[in-house]
Amino acid sequence: MFDHVKFGASDYAASKAFFLEALAPLGVTLVSEGPPAYGAELAQPHGKESLCLFETQEKPAHLHLAFTAATRAQVDAFHRAALEAGGRDHGAPGLRPHYHAHYYAAFVIGPDGHNIEAVCHEPEA
Repeated sequence: MFDHVKFGASDYAASKAFFLEALAPLGVTLVSEGPPAYGAELAQPHGKESLCLFETQEKPAHLHLAFTAATRAQVDAFHRAALEAGGRDHGAPGLRPHYHAHYYAAFVIGPDGHNIEAVCHEPEA
């Protein structure tokens, strides 16, 4: 859980497009944006948490971001959308029982090498 996460992207336009497309199945949209050096804020409708990114030439350290999905179908949709947006597969949708019995997640590597996850903690409907 987080309030907001802000990180730098070496290709701001590509990263913004990637996250908007990959996270669309989770209801994430662009809620505010300034110049690339200030960046963009992405969030779910009525969400209190946001993801913020800005342009920088400094290569950031690898980051793991896990987004909450309400259903396993959303996890599946995230994975498909993220791959279509240019992400690289880093773990197909499925159960990860070593975390807990209902941990259903998918992982992709984004444009700057960040490990992006969508996770549903609910049992299958």
